[in-house]
Amino acid sequence: MDLEQIYQIFRKSTGVCTDSRVLKEGELFFALKGDNFDGNKFAHKALEKGALYSIVDDKTVPSHDRIIVVDDVLRKLQELAHFHRKALDIPIIGITGTNGKTTTKELVSSVLSTKYKTAFTKGNLNNHIGVPLTLLQMDESIQIGVVEMGASAPGEIASLVEICEPNYGIVTSVGKAHLQGFGSLEGVKKTKGELYDFLKKHGGVIFFNADNPDIYAMVKEREPVSCFPYGLRFDNAEIFPVTIDNPFLKIKFKNGKIVETHLIGSYNADNVMAALAVGKHFGTDTDASVEAIKNYLPTNNRSQLTEGKYNMLIVDAYNANPTSMKAALSSFRELNADRTALILGDMLELGEESQKEHREVLKITSDMNVEKLFFVGNEFATALPYFTDLSLKSKTFLTSSELRDYLLLNPLNGYTVLIKGSRGIAVEKVIDVL
Repeated sequence: MDLEQIYQIFRKSTGVCTDSRVLKEGELFFALKGDNFDGNKFAHKALEKGALYSIVDDKTVPSHDRIIVVDDVLRKLQELAHFHRKALDIPIIGITGTNGKTTTKELVSSVLSTKYKTAFTKGNLNNHIGVPLTLLQMDESIQIGVVEMGASAPGEIASLVEICEPNYGIVTSVGKAHLQGFGSLEGVKKTKGELYDFLKKHGGVIFFNADNPDIYAMVKEREPVSCFPYGLRFDNAEIFPVTIDNPFLKIKFKNGKIVETHLIGSYNADNVMAALAVGKHFGTDTDASVEAIKNYLPTNNRSQLTEGKYNMLIVDAYNANPTSMKAALSSFRELNADRTALILGDMLELGEESQKEHREVLKITSDMNVEKLFFVGNEFATALPYFTDLSLKSKTFLTSSELRDYLLLNPLNGYTVLIKGSRGIAVEKVIDVL
């Protein structure tokens, strides 16, 4: 069965699914394989649950009139998504970057939704599987799509843009993350710049932070290319000072317009400015855009202010790298809270740079007037002996579960606590005891 025939079946379906456990009646089941699972084994179960068809690549799967055998299920999913994207023929905004891509995606989508029916990446479905799934959940009623794209190795953005063919793009930032895969900061820039390369080649538009020297240089390298700059300095805007009583990011423009948010951390200003720039380009009402940003509530442990049982928590625990960790610490310091505590988890996938980067973070924390310090993970534990004073007044744990057990016996009470660490460290496990 060729791609166009599969696409006609898709058009009659209620969507696509890659997990038979959550399959809904009428969906197409794509039997993906991974290191620890093989969807081919559940192809018939998917049909029993109401799948319209099951698409498999294991020729030993017992035949059925609603089983389609292909050479490679993942590749077919990607080809189907690309075919669908071409059929939709709508503006697609691609968003990537070291930090801020998910928040920017959500803010951009909130702003665009004030005028257009907008579809966007749900959660963190931003990889070689998530991008196709994002595209395939768009129907003919969608006017604009916003697609987040993540990468941890060279060439990954290039392959994702070939699937989603964005007309517009944002690289939110470039920093030291996934160095184990990228090799260096230059490797990060090259891979994130693959979005710019695609837009230049196909006559797309780049929204870029003109205040960011790395981003600015990446755009200049690709001139001539259609651009829409933004930035706090570029747009004559400034951030209001924050306090523990007024902790949320607030931005004031020279014309007197004030943008309020429910975001913690001045680093989120770049994400807000990106959303406003996209709204301006697409003709959204300015007041409606500002209101959409004000009403946006962060989720999934990203830049969230949460009232715990005994403490005020700033939870930015979805992920961490040197750039985002330093930004979070800087913003935490700006709050000037009376009693403070830090719970920091290792920054993973930094390769040979790991110890150097963890020591740099510890140097910053040693200069902060923080009463309680807790570090989770082997990297911080290895780096701490280089900071005698810090080592004496802090506690280290190899896992977040160990820290949670400690806090159950030695509870914190009445502190403002920053919680940040890489996804694999799962520092959010301690939230319920704080």
